Amino acid sequence: MYPVLLHLPFGIAVYSYGTALCASVVLGQALAIRLATRRGLDAADLQRCCFWALGGAFVGARLLYVVTNLQSFDSLAGALRWWDGGVVAYGGFLGGFAGAAAYCARHDVAFAEWIDCAAPSLALGLALTRVGCFLAGCDFGTPWNGAWAVRFPAGSPAFTQQVAQGLIPSTALQSLPVHPTQLYESIAGLTLLAVVAFVRRRRAFAGQAFATFALGYAIFRSAIEVVRADLDRGGFGMLSTSQWIAAATFCAVVAFWWTRDAHRLPA
Repeated sequence: MYPVLLHLPFGIAVYSYGTALCASVVLGQALAIRLATRRGLDAADLQRCCFWALGGAFVGARLLYVVTNLQSFDSLAGALRWWDGGVVAYGGFLGGFAGAAAYCARHDVAFAEWIDCAAPSLALGLALTRVGCFLAGCDFGTPWNGAWAVRFPAGSPAFTQQVAQGLIPSTALQSLPVHPTQLYESIAGLTLLAVVAFVRRRRAFAGQAFATFALGYAIFRSAIEVVRADLDRGGFGMLSTSQWIAAATFCAVVAFWWTRDAHRLPA
């Protein structure tokens, strides 16, 4: 676990998760704009659309975390202190989608074409940011003694939660071995990147590549949530927050697929 990659002069710390997130934003934006300009979309328009999408992603990621952890906040000021940590990936996905949709509607940009070009970037971002999660020790899995189980050191989120649950003594040096769920999601991102790239070259209707990513991520995320253990991700009933969102996303994508004739590309 390396939550801090390196220390710079003047006490500046470079965090692993922040580095992975920044890398995913920079590389993802460059890739999406490159693919979109090949489709004839305006690069300047797309730069502004990326700004709207990033703003929406930030708001959505923080808002979903606050909503699922209301008991942790005693004031509005506390909820707004995003630098203290606390974001949810699915909230960022939905917020970014809403931000991009709002910009495209307002500025007459072909939204279905744009999100098809952005789909590979979403998959790449998933692969990169979850490596950052692994290095930071967050979003850990349930205890497991399998071949590729990992242990996190004392003071890590997994260790702290397991001590609070009475699973290990506070004097332990490591957590119990757990599923590396962060790496599962990273592998899911790489898999979706390959699938989305394949679909983009053979798509029958505008929006198909993005719909493929959304459908695939809903399936992967629901399955991985079964072996997630971190409690701050929230939940209702038998399902976690992300599983409920994944189910809703799955239904929305299936509905979109049924109306694909309205988006069918000319032969």
